[in-house]
Amino acid sequence: MSDLSSKDLSAASGPAPAATPPTGADRAFLAFALVFSAVAVALIAWLLLVRDTAGGSAQLSFLPAVNASLNATSAALLAGGWLAIRRQNRALHQRLMMAAFAVSGLFLVSYLTYHYVHGDTRYPADGALRIPYLLLLASHVLLSLPVVPLALLAFWFAFRKDFARHRKITRVLAPIWLYVSVTGVLVFVMLRSALG
Repeated sequence: MSDLSSKDLSAASGPAPAATPPTGADRAFLAFALVFSAVAVALIAWLLLVRDTAGGSAQLSFLPAVNASLNATSAALLAGGWLAIRRQNRALHQRLMMAAFAVSGLFLVSYLTYHYVHGDTRYPADGALRIPYLLLLASHVLLSLPVVPLALLAFWFAFRKDFARHRKITRVLAPIWLYVSVTGVLVFVMLRSALG
């Protein structure tokens, strides 16, 4: 997905309409997207770094597997959405991307619920793949930060039928979102295998 050229995307999506200048509504939505994202990041940071938990609940021990499944589903929907737009099937592309956003939203709710109850799960200090795990986790976390605001903006511009801006954002968003979804599954698998 990252090896797409702008020529490929233009050919897949049709000719790009001229970009319209930003409106007050665009600026207001950008502010909303940034504030919403900052609140989500602050909540996650509080849950993982500040809040002290008692150690978890066996009743929610299934949620990490659910989260990995949601990440895998999101990755499949994103890939399907990319293929649909390459085939100029905008209706299917729209449905798949909305489904990917909904699944990612469910992931966020499930992730927050699990970490609210359980706190953070750490990779064992003596784990053989600790360094590769931490590097993968760091890239996953850092690249996940722009996904929410970029996805919200991509949907906003698609809703407004400003496809020039929509394409400009999705050229950056698509590979990041796909990477975050796939590495979310890998992080789960590596952590589970280390914890036994």
